[in-house]
Amino acid sequence: MIRSRILWLATGIVLVAALLSGNGAAAQTTNSYPPPVGHVFVINLENKGYDETWGPASVAPYLSRTLRAEGVLLSQYYGIGHNSLDNYIAQISGQGPNADTQSDCQIYSPFVGTGTVAPGQAVGRGCVYPSSVPTLAGQLTAAGRTWKGYMEDMGTPCRHPALGTVDDTQKAKVGDQYAARHNPFVYFASMTGSPDCTSKVVDLSALPTDLQARQTTPEFAFITPNLCHDGHDAPCVDGMPGGLVSADAWLRQWVPVITASPAFQKDGVLVITFDESDGPQSDASACCGEGPGPNTPLPGITGLGGGRVGALVLSPQFVAPGTWSDTPYNHYSLLASIEDLFGLSHLGYADAPGLPRFGLDVYNRRV
Repeated sequence: MIRSRILWLATGIVLVAALLSGNGAAAQTTNSYPPPVGHVFVINLENKGYDETWGPASVAPYLSRTLRAEGVLLSQYYGIGHNSLDNYIAQISGQGPNADTQSDCQIYSPFVGTGTVAPGQAVGRGCVYPSSVPTLAGQLTAAGRTWKGYMEDMGTPCRHPALGTVDDTQKAKVGDQYAARHNPFVYFASMTGSPDCTSKVVDLSALPTDLQARQTTPEFAFITPNLCHDGHDAPCVDGMPGGLVSADAWLRQWVPVITASPAFQKDGVLVITFDESDGPQSDASACCGEGPGPNTPLPGITGLGGGRVGALVLSPQFVAPGTWSDTPYNHYSLLASIEDLFGLSHLGYADAPGLPRFGLDVYNRRV
């Protein structure tokens, strides 16, 4: 706790220095850390590098210009590995990659562990972590907080392959573009073995009803579009263009549903990011001093991380529009930052010494 307070004090000093030097990277603020955020929404898109998404030639104008003007752009935000699944798992548990999660768990196999090493890493390999491996979902439940995962095209709540079988959601089908590997909750036995899974890991179609009132809006919402709308496929199996074009159209439909909700307007924060940059051959760069972890020689197949993707943070109460931060962050930083907001301890690599966590450079709105 002392270490985190020192980190945020240092962040505030950096911001003051930036302001005095005339750097417009963040708006002046008198906010304290952590701010009184009551609802956090996270949207994950797929496989796009920073320049492609946020650069002047971006084919996602709603995200890169319209929404960009409303929030703070984290220009040095990185994935933690390749391919997809290890990044999603990192966001809710702080567990580093292993050989199976790096290959997106073609077989939905149990994780076979041999022990634990610091910081909170399960040693072994496999896909579905045992109940002894904690998650953000479990932390929130234990703290009396509410949460839900919303997965487009999942249909049946908590849908996942049978243990030990081939994952038949690896490729999109017409009318069914759900990918289990983009739903991190079903890779933890503490979730799949609990009634919470069917009540809290639900289809995206449930979101508008939940958002109608603050009382029915979960305090933490993890939102995953389908394989077309997250930018993964291009073209899509249903004939849509896919890539950033379809992702941008999806955001244009769904972000206003979130931002107009009573919970978001009162005390909400929305984070939009990508799991990884284009692919292991194009960008395996990393940030934040992350190590390789105990279960793989390197978190990225050909390098240390998942590449620079960027992230956008929106909040009418806590984030100044049109600002940016050049502080390095990754998915472990996101997990730690969410845990900070809800007063939770840090899991796995979210507890790594010196890991940057969102501070006054992100929660930068003048009060």
